[in-house]
Amino acid sequence: MVHLSGKVAVVTGGGGVLCSAMSKALAQHGARVAVLDLNPEAAEKVAAEIRASGGEAIALGADVLSRQSLQQTAERIHEAFGPINLLINGAGGNRPQATASEQQSFFDIPAEAIQWVFNLNCVGTILPCQVFVPDMVAQGAGVVINITSMAAIRPLTRVVAYSAAKAAVANFTQWLAVHLAQTYSPRIRVNAIAPGFFVTDQNRYLLVDSATGQPTPRGQCILAHTPAGRYGEPHDLLSTLLWLVDDESCFVTGAIIPVDGGFSAFGGV
Repeated sequence: MVHLSGKVAVVTGGGGVLCSAMSKALAQHGARVAVLDLNPEAAEKVAAEIRASGGEAIALGADVLSRQSLQQTAERIHEAFGPINLLINGAGGNRPQATASEQQSFFDIPAEAIQWVFNLNCVGTILPCQVFVPDMVAQGAGVVINITSMAAIRPLTRVVAYSAAKAAVANFTQWLAVHLAQTYSPRIRVNAIAPGFFVTDQNRYLLVDSATGQPTPRGQCILAHTPAGRYGEPHDLLSTLLWLVDDESCFVTGAIIPVDGGFSAFGGV
């Protein structure tokens, strides 16, 4: 059993499909959870469900691309719960304008769309670390979990900016793991989860035909190359999350863990 009693966890992007499940799992195991999201209503919905189940949670609107917003959020977390022990960097995503498609070739993707995706995924992971990890430095211990993607391990067709940005998150994860261990404390650990194909609000248009509810041609190709034969469900990520935040995994740092139904292992034949 994972015991997180007394630990304070921050989850960015906590109102989303995957990170809401992570927030609830951390609370179920005793953590006091700060659910952060750009959409305060989405964050509050998750926090309310945690409280209704007997857990402790607060919801805070936060912009992961604004240091001022994050610092204000940190102050409110300190007032409510105290110093931060766990950080889950789940804020991220893609946008159609940064995707190569039949409607828009790679050569026509606007620089602004590429920059937006890079900022959200990469800068939106680095800034929360700069704001929340100092609590871990002061305590000499803590855990950071970044959410990268299968696109960081095997660059995916069409999603040029997203693949590159998530690869940057994976690289930053390893860099930060070494930096914190060597400069501050080896008890501060940094790892990343690389989900395979999970249907979320941001990628649904690529994976599921809105008219029929069936997999798109791209979705069919993904499923054909996923030995598990299905898309992932949010609960599929939770055992890996709980393993990584647990003190028993104290020798695991700088790791990128695929949770992908075998997609990264399958050679196509």
